[in-house]
Amino acid sequence: MMSKTTTFAAFLVACAAFSAHAAEPAAAAGQAKADAVCAACHGKDGNTPIDPSYPKLAGQHRDFLTRALLDYKSGARKNAIMTGQAQALSRADIEGLADYYAGLPGSLQVALPK
Repeated sequence: MMSKTTTFAAFLVACAAFSAHAAEPAAAAGQAKADAVCAACHGKDGNTPIDPSYPKLAGQHRDFLTRALLDYKSGARKNAIMTGQAQALSRADIEGLADYYAGLPGSLQVALPK
């Protein structure tokens, strides 16, 4: 007989596996959208933007990317370029882009004070 702790741990493992599997199609769709729309400014790999003022998207947290795009779309976050880009995105596009960029290796580094 399994203990409650063992049962709960097995449940968590199953949820994580399901979540990772469910995100795969969204990330594939996100890659297609990223290649078509985002790569021109943020770089094909999400790490090489065309301008230093443009953010690196690779490796960012999924929740952060989703919220940022939704806020650009709603107007809660202001940026002339991104507001226009986000207007054309569906919720599925936003989730796919977030999945895709969150799954890429990021090149962001934290500079600690000396």
